[in-house]
Amino acid sequence: MSDILVWALAFTGGLIIGGIYFAGLWWTLRKSLGADASAALLPLSLVIRVAICLSGFYLIGAGDAIRILVCLLGFIVARFILLRLTRNIDLAFDYIADRSGNAS
Repeated sequence: MSDILVWALAFTGGLIIGGIYFAGLWWTLRKSLGADASAALLPLSLVIRVAICLSGFYLIGAGDAIRILVCLLGFIVARFILLRLTRNIDLAFDYIADRSGNAS
């Protein structure tokens, strides 16, 4: 397989891993604000998200430093994409909460 194709697949894998990691982080923080068991939820979520990330990087990298770096680049790009998406969603939730009188 050509190097460009392998790097494109590694980048895509990094995007997927980053999407899972940061969407899981966003979901965990949203749920833990009102949860009674947030002390157990936060570390459990961290362990699960880190296990998924390490497994994904290990499988995608396959011992090749360039593949791991390209995968990391995709992971970082996913962070910026999800930051933009969740900012818009959070603003919508805040607007709805303000309109209903249930501002947090």
